Amino acid sequence: MAKAASKAAVALIRDYNEADNLVSSMTGAARFVEASRRRAGETIRRELARARPDFSFDEPADGSRWIVSALDGVSNLVHAIPHTSIAVAVEMTGEVVAGVVLDPLRDELFWAERGHGAFMHSRRLRVSRTRSLSGSVLAHGDGVPSALGIARLLKRGPRLRCLGAPSLDLAWLASGRLDGYWADGADPDSLAAGTVLIQEAGGIITRLDGSPPGTAPSSVLAGNPGIHGHMLRSLA
Repeated sequence: MAKAASKAAVALIRDYNEADNLVSSMTGAARFVEASRRRAGETIRRELARARPDFSFDEPADGSRWIVSALDGVSNLVHAIPHTSIAVAVEMTGEVVAGVVLDPLRDELFWAERGHGAFMHSRRLRVSRTRSLSGSVLAHGDGVPSALGIARLLKRGPRLRCLGAPSLDLAWLASGRLDGYWADGADPDSLAAGTVLIQEAGGIITRLDGSPPGTAPSSVLAGNPGIHGHMLRSLA
């Protein structure tokens, strides 16, 4: 997975520099980035299929499949904002067992394997130790649970960020850079790798209602053990 993501990253880095020149024309930049996303997806699928030809990219006939988000943070790239990522996960018998998230512009590779921990390159990752929402740093996706839930959360004093690349946001949470994260209506493919990263880094990840995330969540609520419960009660 890491090799496939790294191979696609070479072209993405070049395309980011080109997108920066096109940012004055949003239509032109959007078309360019969509073509870049398509090329990255083709590269990743080709490399993964070569490595494991028995794995599926759709519903797994034999219990194993790849889950690919070839370019997470498309809108960021259109605007030449350097916060984007490539995410790949593998599902076996209904469980995400490993995942990688590559930030090509910072050359940071986050990866995790079920039962073996989470890492950024060779450094072991652990979620933050923050226990209070006051002063914590929380990131969120485009969807919001409810205005009332957000109001309750804000009263408790967290600092909010909307960064725009769910897989990378979850990787940052696993590394302790963020204390919590939520999204509603996100692309499930962009969340799969982050699920195993959070769990292996000692965090908690559920759907927004507190139920298990499964392999293809469209809503997600993640945090360290001291923050997750506070967020769940506030946003419910």
